[in-house]
Amino acid sequence: MEDGSDLPVTVLNGKPGYINFLDALNSIQLVKELKEACGLPAAASFKHVSPAGAALGLPLSEVERKMYHIAPDMELSPLACAYARARGADRMSSFGDWIALSDVCDVPTAKLIQHEVSDGIIAPGYEPEALTILAGKKKGNYNVVSIDPAYKPNPVEHKQVYGITFEQGRNELVINVDTMLNNWVTENKTVTEEQKHDLIIALITLKYTQSNSVCYVKGGQAIGIGAGQQSRIHCTRLAGQKADNWWLRQSPQVLGLQFVDGLGRADRDNAIDVYMGDEYEDVLAEGVWQTRFKVKPAVFTREEKRAWLNQLTDVTLGSDAFFPFSDNIERAHKSGVKYIAQPGGSVRDDAVIECCDKYDMAMVFTGIRLFHHLSLIHISEPTRRSYI
Repeated sequence: MEDGSDLPVTVLNGKPGYINFLDALNSIQLVKELKEACGLPAAASFKHVSPAGAALGLPLSEVERKMYHIAPDMELSPLACAYARARGADRMSSFGDWIALSDVCDVPTAKLIQHEVSDGIIAPGYEPEALTILAGKKKGNYNVVSIDPAYKPNPVEHKQVYGITFEQGRNELVINVDTMLNNWVTENKTVTEEQKHDLIIALITLKYTQSNSVCYVKGGQAIGIGAGQQSRIHCTRLAGQKADNWWLRQSPQVLGLQFVDGLGRADRDNAIDVYMGDEYEDVLAEGVWQTRFKVKPAVFTREEKRAWLNQLTDVTLGSDAFFPFSDNIERAHKSGVKYIAQPGGSVRDDAVIECCDKYDMAMVFTGIRLFHHLSLIHISEPTRRSYI
C-alpha cells in the first residue's frame, strides 16, 4: 500500500490480472453494501467492471431452479441462492464473470460455482473444502482472492490518466431506505418494505455500474442492468430487454424446451436467447434444431411473448441520473415497472411525473446522482424540488 501497510487482499489461487482486480474491488463493495442495507447475504456477477447481476440470498422457487440450471435436490445455502440469482439474471452476460460474495464462501456456493464458466472470485474468506473446490477449477488456475472484512480504504482516491493524476474523495454515500427514499413525488406513494428494498438494491447496484446506467429489480435481485450508454433511453431499453428476457425464460414455452443430452449450459443459454428473439430461425432451421433440441420447438410468437410479458408486474427501476424525457417511463411500463427511484432535477420533471401518474407508478426523487466512470465516481446533487 502507498502508506507502507499490507495489502487487504490475498491471492489464494491463480494469477488475477489488472481487470480482474478492478472487477474484484468494485464488486466486493457492492455486495458489502447490499448486505449492510438489506441484512441478507449478497452476491454479484461482474463483467468488464460493471455488474451483470446482483442479488440477495432469498430461496429459489422450482421455476427459478430450472431456469438457472440447478437440480431440484441440490443443496443451496442463502449465499448460494444469492449467487444463483446474480448469475441467473443475465446468464449470457455473466459468462466468464468475476464473482463477489458478501460472506465467507461455503461449500454449497463453491459447488454451484464449480459448474459455471467464471474468471475468479473475491470474498471475505473461504471454508477449507470450498477453497479446495474452487482451486480445482480451470485446471487449477481459477482466481481466488480473499479480502480483509475489516479493511477501511483511505478517504481520498487517486487515478492517473494520460500521465495526469486525479484526486477525489471516496464515494462514502450510504444508500438505504432512510437516506434515499423520502421524497415521493407522484400521486401514488404506497410502497411496501419489500419494494423499498428492491429500490435500494437498484441504487446500490447503480453506484458500481458504468454510467449512464439504469437497473430493473424484482424479488430481491437485479433482472436487467443497462450500463455504459451515452443515452439514458438506450439504457432503459437495454435493461428493459434484459428484464423481459429474464421473465420470458420463465414462460412455459421456454421451460418446456427439450434439449439434446449432453448440451452444455452455455449452449443451452445461447439457444434460449436466440429462440426468444427475433432471429429464432437461427436455431429452428432444418438441420440446426436437431443439434440442440430433441423435439423441434414451436415458434414463440410475438403475440405469445407479449401476453406473457403482460403478467410481469411490480418491478422496480433505479436510474443513476434524472430521466430527461417521459419516454423512459413509457418503456419501463412495458416491462412491468411500478416503482422508480431517480435523482430528479430535470427541467422536464413535471412531464415525467405526469407519465408516472398515468400508470399509477410510485416515484421517489433521491436528490443524488450516482455517476460511476471506472475508478472515478461523481456524486452530485441536482436542484432539489419537493412535491407534496
